[in-house]
Amino acid sequence: MKKIIAAFDGLKFSESTRDYAIFLAKQSHAHLVGVFLDDFTYHSYKIYDLVREDGQDAGSKQKILEHQDLEMRAVAVHKFETACRTSGIEFSIHHDRNIAIQELLHESVYADLLVINSRETLTHHNEKLPTKFNRDLLSNAQCPVLLVPHKFRPINNLVLLFDGEPSSVHAIKMFSYTLYSLKHNPTEVLTVQQVKQSSHVPDNRLMKEFAKRHFPEAVFTVLKGNPEIEIENYLKKKNETSLVVLGAYRRSAVSRWLNQSMADTLMKDLKVPLFIAHNK
Repeated sequence: MKKIIAAFDGLKFSESTRDYAIFLAKQSHAHLVGVFLDDFTYHSYKIYDLVREDGQDAGSKQKILEHQDLEMRAVAVHKFETACRTSGIEFSIHHDRNIAIQELLHESVYADLLVINSRETLTHHNEKLPTKFNRDLLSNAQCPVLLVPHKFRPINNLVLLFDGEPSSVHAIKMFSYTLYSLKHNPTEVLTVQQVKQSSHVPDNRLMKEFAKRHFPEAVFTVLKGNPEIEIENYLKKKNETSLVVLGAYRRSAVSRWLNQSMADTLMKDLKVPLFIAHNK
């Protein structure tokens, strides 16, 4: 049985993270762990919220606000727990109360997959994508990460990005091993070649031999042109029930186009789950 962990900010609970995690756990017969990042340095209120015009001291106001945070976090856990029970999956809950990024990276050592909202910040404010929290997470996670959009949609087809580099093959392998229950969906292996290059995928014989064992019904698509432009434009036309697999987030020089800038671009412009895995 696989172990999937889903990361939550209890003060800004992500229903899409919950729904994707439950969907995958049910499909894969996996155990789901809800990791609630109750970082002791993080609150819903700001310092100026402690100042009251009516003369109430800051200490009293802080206790009220902290109690409200506890209630919000309890409601988030209840939402997760109720949905898991309704779905009939095996689940458990972890409360991580130290520094959120450190706690989540530690949890990732003992997980097969980590699910998190692409907009997660673990701060009061919104940030442009990719958020600093997710950048740090993706660069150092010890298991594959599934970044999910704000709205849940069932996954009905797969797009595997492949550029001939070991990092992209590793990501495809990890997806095959981790979420094998999704392999019945229509699958496309997407490659971009320069205009003057061959229309075959890199390592054509080896890749097709490998794919036949893992995704026997996969079709291969080779685009021509600038990879960063062609991939984004192509994926924008795909159905929002797609899931995209890519590798090499950590190292910008290893891969021709599955690098950090490509991953960042897809996070910003696509509303589909991104399965990201890198070999260190």
